[in-house]
Amino acid sequence: MTDPDQQQRLQQLEAKIAAAKKAQEPGPRSDEHYSQAQLAWRMVIELVAGLGIGFGIGYGLDVLFGTLPIFMVLFTMLGLAAGVKTMLRSAREIQEKKMAATADERDEGA
Repeated sequence: MTDPDQQQRLQQLEAKIAAAKKAQEPGPRSDEHYSQAQLAWRMVIELVAGLGIGFGIGYGLDVLFGTLPIFMVLFTMLGLAAGVKTMLRSAREIQEKKMAATADERDEGA
């Protein structure tokens, strides 16, 4: 075999390898909208859990002490406040992760 013939075959082989690698690469993420929905459900569940726990504690104390709605209302409001606080903490955490990812992408592009 001649030297140019070997180079041509080597180039063809490299092209085939590159095409095979490109075919094996994972495609773009198509489930990105699912992650946003999961985050939204997480926040809703945190709020409802706070309300439910507050209601349960308040109702239990009302039954224990014989008072009717006073502790139930009080602890439901406290549960709402705790749920909102937890939701805000989660939103801040998500925002920080997205900002860090954006900063990393910007740094890689530079």
